[in-house]
Amino acid sequence: MPLIKTLKSDPVPQDERKLPRDDVGLVRELEHTDPLARRWAARDLATCPEAAAALVSRLQRENDASVREIILSTLTCLGNGVAVAGLVQCLRSGDAALRNEAIEAMKQLPEEVGAIVRGLLVDADADVRILTVNILESLRHPDVEAWLIEVIKHDQEVNVCATAVDLLAEVGSPAALEPLQQLKMRFAEEPYIQFAADLALKRISEG
Repeated sequence: MPLIKTLKSDPVPQDERKLPRDDVGLVRELEHTDPLARRWAARDLATCPEAAAALVSRLQRENDASVREIILSTLTCLGNGVAVAGLVQCLRSGDAALRNEAIEAMKQLPEEVGAIVRGLLVDADADVRILTVNILESLRHPDVEAWLIEVIKHDQEVNVCATAVDLLAEVGSPAALEPLQQLKMRFAEEPYIQFAADLALKRISEG
């Protein structure tokens, strides 16, 4: 008598959302060993403003790119003070990818980031100031040009000013003409400043 194989039904996928779906359970699941579970937790916390600190903490330790993407999306969705402060912390990270991801997230929060830009533009760390200018590129805030003019008037770091001049060439109005001339005099020995400022002056004047 021939053997008859017993037919087996396909396994039913288990819901990756393993722990309770309340705020406490979701925060605990951010520490799950399974990246898929962490992704679900980060996604579901988008309606839990109190979880911003836990999300920031996880973001700074998260090695899985897909989980980081969801955490950043959730922090952007929350957009509260804790979330924004956490994104600012990422600007100081030694992880270049995390810095860039934080910049992209902050660009989606023009009002919230706009409220702290002045402080970031005078940060003691020149790299943070440069990254902040990069954020301004796509921030879509009415004060972008005014902030850039303040940078080229007062910042003592040539690389910060150079980054600001590059952006002024794209967004500057006649209000930037005199500050650009003053910048050229202030950094008369810096070839790139002379080149970039001349380019910005030309584009603004012709625009």
